Amino acid sequence: MAQLYYRYSTMNAGKSIELIKVAYNYEERGKRVMTLTPSVDNRFGEGVITSRIGIQRDATAINDDTNILELFMLENEKHPIDCVLVDECQFLKKHHVLELVEIVDSFDVPVLAYGLKNDFKNELFEGSYYMLVYADKIEEIKTICWCGRKATMVARLVDGKFVKQGEQVVIGGNDMYVSLCRKHYNDGRLGPDK
Repeated sequence: MAQLYYRYSTMNAGKSIELIKVAYNYEERGKRVMTLTPSVDNRFGEGVITSRIGIQRDATAINDDTNILELFMLENEKHPIDCVLVDECQFLKKHHVLELVEIVDSFDVPVLAYGLKNDFKNELFEGSYYMLVYADKIEEIKTICWCGRKATMVARLVDGKFVKQGEQVVIGGNDMYVSLCRKHYNDGRLGPDK
């Protein structure tokens, strides 16, 4: 029986590389996957999933008004889809998550969604909230803070300084975000000397 999986972590934990690996494993066995990524994250081009170590995969870019269920049904009619993979699922809207639920429940196709849980202010993203509500399985992908503890928070940097104010969605990479443990997030410490 298919399930909806939510695999979350902070930045730099390997979510995108995990998604690319899962897609490769399905395709190596002759299975067909549908890969999706929100168009808002266009750091490496629209419709491209890229890991920080440089491995890439093309994906279908979705925006706020995309109907994922309709997209799936169109593709599934041409050639049956065995798995749906979603990168940066924190940027999904509620209707997207409900459409993913429908793919699992009505078509018995597993959906694996990867993304952040909380933002730089330690608040849930809309997509993260609804993934936590509807996912059958919730799994944490772990990474570490500079101190060696498990990182659970994401700090935003502006001109190298830790900030806790601003728009929820500002696309950036290592130059703008750093993963920290709760202690160092609360202390605002970005490193042993910072």
